Amino acid sequence: MRKFPKGFLWGGATAANQIEGGYNEGGKGISVSDCAKMKRDVSVKDYHKLNEVTTRDIEKALENLQDTVNYPKRHGSDFYHRYKEDIELLAKGNQNTFRFSLSWSRIIPSSNWQINPQGVAFYRSVLEECR
Repeated sequence: MRKFPKGFLWGGATAANQIEGGYNEGGKGISVSDCAKMKRDVSVKDYHKLNEVTTRDIEKALENLQDTVNYPKRHGSDFYHRYKEDIELLAKGNQNTFRFSLSWSRIIPSSNWQINPQGVAFYRSVLEECR
């Protein structure tokens, strides 16, 4: 029976725009992903049309920032509130690596390039939990 080499890394990977949620919390700015409306009438095989976000789409999304039903990336799987549980599940599954991305609109929420201390604190807490 073949075995994985000693020191082999098992892990999970996520993308902030898909799982994080908390789109209007912790000083986060609105991102294009937060403006990506669910397209129930478009085939998943039509990648371009399914993922297209126009300026008009963004304008319409900004008119209704409370809508999390038609804009599912605004809540994702709620990693923003559940990251400790999620990381614990990785550990319980014997995974020893975790690759995640940052939501830059959480760290730099507006065009003035000011760092959001709450966003930095969130990711620092995620890293501490991983440790």
